Amino acid sequence: MLERNRSKAAAATIEEITAQYDRIALVFQGGGALGAYQAGVYQALADAGCEPTWLSGVSIGAINASIIAGNEPSRRLQRLEQFWQTISGRKIWSYTPEGDIYRDIRNQTSSLMTMTMGQPGFFKPRNPNPWLQLSGADGATSFYDTAELKDTLESLIDFDVLNDGKKRLSVGAVNVRTGNFVYFDTDKVRIGPEHIMASGALPPAFPSIRIEGEYYWDGGIVSNTPLQYLLDQEEDRSSLVFQVDLFSARGVLPRGMADVLSRHKDIMYSSRTRQNTDNFERIHALKM
Repeated sequence: MLERNRSKAAAATIEEITAQYDRIALVFQGGGALGAYQAGVYQALADAGCEPTWLSGVSIGAINASIIAGNEPSRRLQRLEQFWQTISGRKIWSYTPEGDIYRDIRNQTSSLMTMTMGQPGFFKPRNPNPWLQLSGADGATSFYDTAELKDTLESLIDFDVLNDGKKRLSVGAVNVRTGNFVYFDTDKVRIGPEHIMASGALPPAFPSIRIEGEYYWDGGIVSNTPLQYLLDQEEDRSSLVFQVDLFSARGVLPRGMADVLSRHKDIMYSSRTRQNTDNFERIHALKM
């Protein structure tokens, strides 16, 4: 009974906080498999009775945000879980003994399997390899084909719900020809699976996505955290923003090459996020 009362008190506090703002924004950055943590963040917010009115994402964050925006609240968690179960459905180890060495072996084996066989419901290797294809051929510019991802998105997202105007969705991508960062926003365009795929089209693994005659790559090439677009809006509306950072600024000293690669990625992306956030704080402080 005590725990239940505490939960009610916490929920009431969150409702009181959110009531002070014109909109509730949830910002998802890119991060590959780490994007699974974003589903947990949304679950925690939903359990507390906090539903975002604006979702923004890049790369895997765009996929998660689109699944949330493209379903009624009662189905969102189910659809998120279904997506992550689909793309991680290949079970290599039924049991892993305790210890770092076993975990490292499992992770490296899983990574090798993904590179050679692809990911169910997401992508599969090109055959023949793009290096062996003629310049200009459909499969000459990426190592994997992402046609399966389109089918997965169409099965998990109701695009009429996504574009119904009850909530806002923005996903970031980069124009391959111009190098400019763009946002596909339901306030301006009808978003379909191609826009979500464009936001996650990380080269050279995945192919660029054609939208209205232009080609787009993963927005994380330019900005891995889509916070700027939200703060750049000119309307005078207060916002409560939940930004989900997937990369840790702090970490332990690497002990092997796998650790070096992982730590390098953590520092690269977390430092960029912190720098952008600090800059936004300074800029908006000057505006006040």
